[in-house]
Amino acid sequence: MLKPTRQQEEKETGRIEAFSDGVFAVAITLLVLDIKVPHAADLGSQGTLARALLLQWPQFLAYVTSFATILIMWMNHHKLFNQIRRTDHWFLLWNGLLLFGVTIVPFPTALVAEFIHRKDAALAAIIYSGTFILISVFFNLVWRYAAHKNRLLKADKDDRFVRIINRQYACGPFFYLIAFALAFTNVTASITACMALAVFFALPIAGP
Repeated sequence: MLKPTRQQEEKETGRIEAFSDGVFAVAITLLVLDIKVPHAADLGSQGTLARALLLQWPQFLAYVTSFATILIMWMNHHKLFNQIRRTDHWFLLWNGLLLFGVTIVPFPTALVAEFIHRKDAALAAIIYSGTFILISVFFNLVWRYAAHKNRLLKADKDDRFVRIINRQYACGPFFYLIAFALAFTNVTASITACMALAVFFALPIAGP
């Protein structure tokens, strides 16, 4: 059997990247649907537009943080595919599971925004942080399957990048599990931990 050319390999992974980019774009767009335009008829005689907008601060905060989180996940997905040049049946499955996790993000985001000041805030935070545990596991499945014995990596891969990503991704599920545990006792700390982890994964890989 002839070995696929570099052009054939790039075309093969290019289709996966294009499909994945579309899914990320849809997920990030859905987030804004939780921000509602106040209706003048609902403001009442004492209500003002400014007050109605201020009352939606949890929705605005959830939108900004989750937009940034999905953007960071897309950036990481893009970085992985800079090293991945081939695909197979199982890799398509793991990547599909990752995209499944990404599309779920708008739901726990809406839960946190709606219940952050209510008695069920802890449950909303548990679901929110639990979602990111799931996504971090899926990211590990995608990367470790591709990187195992260089199974799907390009010939001129960056070995240093591979080592750093291996270390980073090993930490992800563990630290998200801490955020999950915090949700049972301190909702603010749990959500803050999830945001801090997003910042961690957004950091560029330093030069040698």
